[in-house]
Amino acid sequence: MSTRFQIAVLLSLMVNAVLFGIGMIIVLTIPDLAQNAKYLIPVVIGCSFLITPFISWFMAPRMRNRYWQNRNHKTGSF
Repeated sequence: MSTRFQIAVLLSLMVNAVLFGIGMIIVLTIPDLAQNAKYLIPVVIGCSFLITPFISWFMAPRMRNRYWQNRNHKTGSF
């Protein structure tokens, strides 16, 4: 297993929780969506599971780099 895959697996738990939370807040705070919550909550769960691996795979290399920002600036103590 590659290091990127291992980091993505660990990161996917947190990414999934955030996506699920954002989806639930959207569904439950908008009155029109809250009326159909029993149908939309499974959709939010499914979408969060489908989107999570892609976001985690994209974020994993950035977790390995110490400073992945633009290094062209000369100000600051970093």
